[in-house]
Amino acid sequence: MGVSSVYHDYSSFHNGTTFASAFDNFNQLPELNFVEKVWGSYYYYMGNDLFATGLLFFLTHELFYFGRCLPWVIIDRIPYFRKWKIQDEKLPSDKEQWECLKSVLTSHFLVEAFPIWFFHPLCQKIGISFQVPFPKITEMLFQWALFFVLEDAWHYWLHRGLHYGVFYKYIHKQHHRYAAPFGLTAEYAHPIEVALLGMGTVGIPIVWCIFTGNLHLFTVSIWIILRLFQAVDAHSGYEFPWSLHNFLPFWAGADHHDEHHHHFVGSYASSFRWWDYFLDTEAGPKGKARREGKSLASGSKAQKLEKKTV
Repeated sequence: MGVSSVYHDYSSFHNGTTFASAFDNFNQLPELNFVEKVWGSYYYYMGNDLFATGLLFFLTHELFYFGRCLPWVIIDRIPYFRKWKIQDEKLPSDKEQWECLKSVLTSHFLVEAFPIWFFHPLCQKIGISFQVPFPKITEMLFQWALFFVLEDAWHYWLHRGLHYGVFYKYIHKQHHRYAAPFGLTAEYAHPIEVALLGMGTVGIPIVWCIFTGNLHLFTVSIWIILRLFQAVDAHSGYEFPWSLHNFLPFWAGADHHDEHHHHFVGSYASSFRWWDYFLDTEAGPKGKARREGKSLASGSKAQKLEKKTV
């Protein structure tokens, strides 16, 4: 077993071979909070930083993705929640859920697993830190907010591009197999699409660190969890009175993305509504009504101008 670089001074640590003994060592450091102690103990106990990061990110992805999907699978089977189903006549069958699950698992193990296991050397090369203590919470909050905004822009333009010609036919069409999405379909996609749109989630923090030299692996971990939750919830197919966009009008949410799947075009953004709003690509009846309203207003204005010039 090697020695982890997660902490700078092990001189006061006692020997131990269990996670509990590793945590007992880190628990003696008053400058660390509980989460930092658990993080440090994990890396110290594993003794191999490359393997520890790979396992951490793979398990984080699996546990939080499927953990967030599970409530929606249960809700789909409870009639009480039907009144909040956006496309209430289209419930996923057990067969559809099972086929989707198999496809997503195949993608996770055959497409995403390999780069995850080699993420740590990349972190070392570009300067993503994994040591304790963590950065200040204000710094992490700023980076999470920035990543959401930048990923949304990346997602909008890449997603919109995937709806053109051969890109849709050979790549994006797979994701549109289900006109009424459900939680598990968030990552049901062609491997090329997984890689392209996944770059918005992973690539943006990497580019940020290359330019700033200021990023922590814990920040990246939480960002990935938040992004997973956003993606799964957007595909849930449910619109509740307590849905986030009812409190933050610029948040996209399930009703925004459900319209995209229902009509196959429009509403391309992931987290926010502003790109679709300002570029007139909102899907569904509301988007259509807004465009027609603008067209009528524009026509009326042109008629008035014409009368003035006569």
